[in-house]
Amino acid sequence: MQSLLTPIYQFLACETPQGWVDCALENQSLMLIDHCNCEKKAANTAISLIFKYTERHSLLMKMSKLAREELRHFEQVLQIMKRRKIDYIDLSASRYASRLFKRARKDDLGALVDRLIVGAYIEARSCERFAKIAPLLDDELHKFYLSLLKSESRHFSDYLELAADYSDEDIGERVKFFAEIEADLITSKDKEFRFHSGIPG
Repeated sequence: MQSLLTPIYQFLACETPQGWVDCALENQSLMLIDHCNCEKKAANTAISLIFKYTERHSLLMKMSKLAREELRHFEQVLQIMKRRKIDYIDLSASRYASRLFKRARKDDLGALVDRLIVGAYIEARSCERFAKIAPLLDDELHKFYLSLLKSESRHFSDYLELAADYSDEDIGERVKFFAEIEADLITSKDKEFRFHSGIPG
């Protein structure tokens, strides 16, 4: 497990604050509902990339596999919610992903590379939160989140590898640029608790 987490910890600029963990433990139904949303959105992001960049074979192959896996995770969260009698209600989106994507460049290649880097951050943060909260949950969620960690860690690396492959320059500066934005979103106050929110309060 540590071999999966080491590159993620090296990639992210901060840890999830304890305040988020405490709120997640107190609001597990809400956490599962928003997690379900996150899996659905992740599949949609992959599919939208497939439609927009039809000429990029490696992207098509990786995003097709990723979309199928995300939809499978969506189904798994839905099943857990059903067993726990948690209704799948509408929730507002957190600011997290929209704020990251808003800072992407507008030119076609720059936009693609930045979208892929942002995708890597979203997947990496999910993994970091799975690992952080899993040991504190009941047996079913503990096992489930650790199983997700294995596949989601591949998603993080797939996004980052594609960004490096398609960029016409080293992506290090763009990775650092988004690292600072992502860390600020994670460590600052948020009005509402969500799976990718900052510190609720």
